[in-house]
Amino acid sequence: MLDLTAGCCQFSVKPADIDANLKTVECALSELADRNCRLAVLPEMWSCSFPYPVLPAMAQRTPEVIERIGKIAREKGMVIVGSLPEAEGETLYNTSYVIDADGKTSGTYRKVHLFSLHREHENFGRGTTAGVFDTSIGKIGVMICYDLRFPELARKMALEGAEILCVSALWPLVRIKHWSVLLRARAVENQLFVAAANGCGFGEKIVWGGGSALVSPLGEVLIGAGRSDENISADFKARDLLEFRKLIPCFDDRFPSAY
Repeated sequence: MLDLTAGCCQFSVKPADIDANLKTVECALSELADRNCRLAVLPEMWSCSFPYPVLPAMAQRTPEVIERIGKIAREKGMVIVGSLPEAEGETLYNTSYVIDADGKTSGTYRKVHLFSLHREHENFGRGTTAGVFDTSIGKIGVMICYDLRFPELARKMALEGAEILCVSALWPLVRIKHWSVLLRARAVENQLFVAAANGCGFGEKIVWGGGSALVSPLGEVLIGAGRSDENISADFKARDLLEFRKLIPCFDDRFPSAY
């Protein structure tokens, strides 16, 4: 992992309005680039939110969205991570794209844990594999929103070498305390950095919670966002990760046969 400045773009995602959301993200990425960020994380389904009746049409524009974001990544020398609707045949997936600083897609991760309370399992196909990707800044693990409640997934990614965990979410205000606790827990138990971007503002019959955060391997919130549109950034230093793993060698002390 390289020393780097990481950032999160928190904003109110406008349902089914790809052009407006793209404009917001392009401005946010430009601001983060001015802060010398080499990593930027975007919210879940940041191009359109969850307008299920028109989601297939939204997914058809995802290749265009990826192309535009790839151009920014290449121009700014930035790794960009965020989830978008992906269509494969007649199946839709909630997919996080990892776009490297050369503008190319380093990998994609399809959301494994579908939020049944909001009937996601009726509208999306399920991903089946964890996502750890080699990038120009180091190994990145990817989670999407509800995935955060499943420590097994984060641990698998840590064991596969993830040094930074990128989380894209549309997490509601009513459960925002859970979000904050789980971000710190995933960082501490896996001794890695967490960069988590949440949405804010109002969805259909829901208020998104904001609270995007950049968290150290020690569980320290380096910077956290409030409840409105905000771009946050903080420094991730490789020595903080390495020194904590050396001080408390959790991975060496594991005893998998007991669990």
